[in-house]
Amino acid sequence: MPRADAPPAKPSVVVLGAGVSGLSVALALLKRGDTVTVLERGEAGAESSWAGGGILSPLLPWNYPDALTALALRSMAAYPDWVADIEARAGRSTEYTRSGMRVLGEPHPETAVAWCRAHGLAAMPRHDEAGDAVWLPEIAQVRNPRLVSALRDAVVGLGGTLRTHESATAVVTRAAKVEAVHTANADYAADRFVVATGAWAGIPLPGLPAVPNIRPIRGQMLLFQLSPGALDTILYRRGLYLIPRRDGHVLVGSTLEDVGFDKATDAATRARLHAEAAELLPVLRSLQPVRHWAGLRPGAPDNIPVIDRHPDFDNVFVNVGHYRYGVTLAPASAELLADLLEGRAPALDPAPYRWQAALQRSWPQGQ
Repeated sequence: MPRADAPPAKPSVVVLGAGVSGLSVALALLKRGDTVTVLERGEAGAESSWAGGGILSPLLPWNYPDALTALALRSMAAYPDWVADIEARAGRSTEYTRSGMRVLGEPHPETAVAWCRAHGLAAMPRHDEAGDAVWLPEIAQVRNPRLVSALRDAVVGLGGTLRTHESATAVVTRAAKVEAVHTANADYAADRFVVATGAWAGIPLPGLPAVPNIRPIRGQMLLFQLSPGALDTILYRRGLYLIPRRDGHVLVGSTLEDVGFDKATDAATRARLHAEAAELLPVLRSLQPVRHWAGLRPGAPDNIPVIDRHPDFDNVFVNVGHYRYGVTLAPASAELLADLLEGRAPALDPAPYRWQAALQRSWPQGQ
């Protein structure tokens, strides 16, 4: 029997998924005093969290629904302090950098600039040899593989437990609660459970229905090695972006392909991305990519994630469907999920991210 004056036991939480969404939730809960175990089917952060570009903004922020805007702006404002805390706990850099972004070929630059200024984003129109552009000087980036590594170390440093190569195969339920998650190696019991399984959230587990309307969307990317400073800002034009890293690497991406769980790359896409990137940065014409890869985004209609309690279970919560912006939305999504899990009044209206709202959204025909 515990002593009468003993402190109450910390609530235990099992998080399914060790990408940026799962690790950011684990970090938030650990900082609030919970005990957390994170289960990952592969290596931590090895899926879309690793594969993406790390731009900390919607690519065209004026072209998205209000629900995504609200979550993105809260995250973008929180990012400097959030990432500094992670770096301090992990003892490593994420290469958070305010490199700015030039949006080229924007057909209505004055309208875009007015939208940005109305929402607190610095923006100005520009006209140069590439045509009309919008300059967003405060847009930042992180080197997302390094962010995931730092997040992992911060979670473990706070006492979190990370179990990789532990794929959930079923849940143990009683009445309206999940009691444990079953893997091939063990049963993991907890007071509460969080589903943060990315593109796999649309696949049901035995005993746990899938999150609605989540599907994998493949994105292919290229990596070039240049001298540091060869490109000093993010460039975006008609769906293509170039992201400079501090060491001279430049990322080029990305495609949007609805091909299921296929992460294959192809020569035709490599050639197209290379040619389009060279139009923006001519030095790339004489270079070959040093790497070509693909990742699977957790696609959701309108890019709006699902952050809510599971309707079938009182103690199961979901943080999935961030599509192209899982890294961008991580701080605000984790905050909202942690508030909902604890029964606190969240800073953001949770209605757009509810399970029921996700049921009412649908993919456009042909997608």
